[in-house]
Amino acid sequence: MTRTRTLITALAAGVLAATAAIWLAPAASAATPTAVFVKTSDWGSGWEGKYTITNGGSSTITSWAVVFDLPAGTTVGTYWDALMTSSGQRYTFTNRSWNGTLAPGQSASFGFLGSGSGSPLNCTLNGQPCGGGTPPPTAPPTTAPPTTAPPTTRPPTTAPPTTQPPTSPPPNTGLPKHALIGYLHASFANGSGYVRMADVPADWDIVNLAFGEPTSVTSGDIRFRLCPASECPNVESEAEFTAAIRAKQQQGKKVLISIGGQNGQVQLTTTAARDAFVSSVSAIIDRYGLNGLDIDFEGHSLSLNTGDTDFRNPTTPVIVNLISAIRTLKQRYGAGFILTMAPETFFVQLGYQYYGSGPWGGQDPRAGSYLPVIYALRNDITVLHVQDYNSGPIMGLDNQYHTMGGADFHIAMTDMLLAGFPVAGNTANVFPALREDQVAFGAPSSVSAGNGYVGPAGIQQAVNCLVRGQSCGSYTPRSGTNPNFRGLMTWSINWDRYYGWEFRNSHRPFLNSLP
Repeated sequence: MTRTRTLITALAAGVLAATAAIWLAPAASAATPTAVFVKTSDWGSGWEGKYTITNGGSSTITSWAVVFDLPAGTTVGTYWDALMTSSGQRYTFTNRSWNGTLAPGQSASFGFLGSGSGSPLNCTLNGQPCGGGTPPPTAPPTTAPPTTAPPTTRPPTTAPPTTQPPTSPPPNTGLPKHALIGYLHASFANGSGYVRMADVPADWDIVNLAFGEPTSVTSGDIRFRLCPASECPNVESEAEFTAAIRAKQQQGKKVLISIGGQNGQVQLTTTAARDAFVSSVSAIIDRYGLNGLDIDFEGHSLSLNTGDTDFRNPTTPVIVNLISAIRTLKQRYGAGFILTMAPETFFVQLGYQYYGSGPWGGQDPRAGSYLPVIYALRNDITVLHVQDYNSGPIMGLDNQYHTMGGADFHIAMTDMLLAGFPVAGNTANVFPALREDQVAFGAPSSVSAGNGYVGPAGIQQAVNCLVRGQSCGSYTPRSGTNPNFRGLMTWSINWDRYYGWEFRNSHRPFLNSLP
């Protein structure tokens, strides 16, 4: 989860770099910041592009904005490591929270997928020409792009097998058949206001405390503190907070610590970081008497090393160490330990098309990188609720791209988890379906909570399709009907309160009415 849900979470769809067609902005004529564009891959009908911003000046810059035009017929789809807005054919990319400050000589980059044959025109960086003082180019090179597609295995044209190896039988978690899950801004306010634990309505079955964050990206040492009074004047004391957690638990509710979020990049690169993660997370759970753990790794927390191509047997340290750490925590706290995950679509469903850097290298190594974690822990996961928002278009099992903002996106993305899918289009390498009771989907609680907000009617249409097979529109779920579908997650409880509890008031009765 990101703290500012009005900002688009970075999502990527990697494609191979072989047969790359490259265009570079003109060299700078003075020592000023520059933005250099590269087409890292081009397959005729589309391409992958990358901008590298370099601070060639003598003073630190604290933010950047790259603005350019695209010719008619060319558009931007999925993008990553930046925030994007557009008006007609003019696109603006601004830095994320972690890559905006550049000291002299430092660089940052972002990428995106283009549809059509055009290239960026009239580029500016912070209002100045991207070349560092030279006029922006009026047209890209005239060299025609390659006509062959990138050498990847395309998704199959037939549906993946519907009979998958089952996970273990569902444990008795004490959760209702259909659960309402929400994130509580416990360590920050985020513009929506602080909600005291005692004031969280009983309709929420799982409350994820946002967030536990690391002392550094690779330390594995996770810390959690209540929102400071300077930011949240109505924050309760630790004793009141803990007492309110106990009261929720006595009502049968589950309270978890959520690790990560936009600002909490966690990379367990070493066994020492793994062990620190286990120790520090255990300390938080024990301190507040929590019911379990939510993994919300975003950004660059997870990626796959080159050559790590089998989700069933990962070799990348950040993946292997995370799996080991979670297993240790599960073993420590026993069968009643609640484990949830909230990956973005890029880290899960995009794995249908692309996985890691690919067999030849060159793809974004983060593509599908949650899949080995989910697979290894498939018998331990209580609920997987993918964030169906702040996302670019993602291909579904019908081999069509689906775009957030309606019931269709929720249906297609969730069906992939309930049916299973070939990874990177390889029908011999199928990611198996999860149990119905392990699958929910995430949606913003309001227009301010995230891009891709869908009103109550659209959310309930998607659930009716997945559970009852009704009102599915043009998409036919490969998973059939799923009466044990777990429920709904939202970012966030705070934003829902800010907007008069629309999400809770609409969906709690609806979930209760399901078979």
